[in-house]
Amino acid sequence: MSTPHVEQPEGPQDTGFTVTDKRRIDPETGEVRGASPAPADSDAQAEAELVEADVTAAELAVAELTADLQRVHAEYANYRKRVDRDREVARDTATAGALTELLPILDDINRAREHEELEGAFRSVGEALEAVTARLGLTTFGAVGEEFDPTHHEALTHEADESGEGPTVTVVTAVYQSGYALGSRVLRPARVGVADQPATA
Repeated sequence: MSTPHVEQPEGPQDTGFTVTDKRRIDPETGEVRGASPAPADSDAQAEAELVEADVTAAELAVAELTADLQRVHAEYANYRKRVDRDREVARDTATAGALTELLPILDDINRAREHEELEGAFRSVGEALEAVTARLGLTTFGAVGEEFDPTHHEALTHEADESGEGPTVTVVTAVYQSGYALGSRVLRPARVGVADQPATA
């Protein structure tokens, strides 16, 4: 007895599952299959924006810290200059005070020299003292023939020009006591006698 023949329906048959070929190498051509284009990644763009914002914030912080550092440096430089200036003023004031106390002794030495009494050990001491005061910056002024300067001279006598001919200038004609200065600072004005003389003389 023969088995009856059943015809199979033509066309694809549904087997109930699907096979997807994910191989990177195409088995027929042997070429690498192109990667599927990545979808637009909004997360990557957001991350880039965050990085840019962080960089901007860091640059602002660096600029602010740099400005603070420059300000502190300027304040320190000004402070150092002020301290140096105050130290110099204090040193000059102390030197001026010490030299002012020595002026009467220098006057005695000058009077002894004028009377030719500066001899022996007294002469050595006097010259040493004058050398020390000169090294400290003490200078002497006040000499016959100098033009009278009220900031440096104290006029004890004054002879006026009674000729009345043309302009006159007041000059030192006698020195009663020398003046002393420390740099531009007058420690004691010179005590002098002055007289008016024709300006052309």
